[in-house]
Amino acid sequence: MTRRDRPLHNNQHRPAPGRTYWLYGFHAARAALGNPARKVVRALLIEAVALKLRPLLDQVPTEICSPQKLAQALPVDAVHQGVALLCEPLPEPDLDEVIESTKPGSRRFAVLDQITDPHNEGAILRSAAAFGFGGVVVQARHSPPESGVLAKAASGALDQIPRITVVNIARAREDMARFGIWRIALAGDGREDIRAALNGSDVAIVLGAEGSGVRRLVRERCDTSARIPMSGTIESLNVSNAAAIAFYEIACTAK
Repeated sequence: MTRRDRPLHNNQHRPAPGRTYWLYGFHAARAALGNPARKVVRALLIEAVALKLRPLLDQVPTEICSPQKLAQALPVDAVHQGVALLCEPLPEPDLDEVIESTKPGSRRFAVLDQITDPHNEGAILRSAAAFGFGGVVVQARHSPPESGVLAKAASGALDQIPRITVVNIARAREDMARFGIWRIALAGDGREDIRAALNGSDVAIVLGAEGSGVRRLVRERCDTSARIPMSGTIESLNVSNAAAIAFYEIACTAK
């Protein structure tokens, strides 16, 4: 079964129709057009990009336009790379269904504790997809909405990996524990090195917002906390950079 034939989000709950947003950037648009779970209402493209994406545009109302007209539909600072898609948000996957669809021994997830910057979350999604994670869990009230900024920062990963929205992060961690997933809070003062903290292949890494980090109650309910060893000349890393390092360590340990 090809990626185009296989839904990337198992749960069929779709947000109420009518809410749309402009998704832009070549990689983000190509991934969206290749995802059968994605509803694309309209496409604006410059001619050169339309030629590259033509096989994916069969069922999408498409307008070939100038870069200037395309830019007028988007935020002033949007780097559109010659393409913009008017989309509905993706169906919202269910955490249990996503976990059950992933083979035991290869269940790897990221849990984002109140990371509200769409650029950071997008970069985390991109790294999670690159290192074979099964999904990224975010909290409904403390995460950025699905948007063009998020999709562009994720560079296609928004349509390649489940983004699982939950009401309660604590309950999500409990659900993961039921499946035997080892939960690690990443923190600068973590109990042990990230490599030492890994316990088997089924792992959920919990990441907190820059500055405040993982909240105390969230951290206390994890199985352990871990740190990334650094030289000491720099106090901390951007959360998306720290996530990429942690994901790499987890992927290497799982091999």
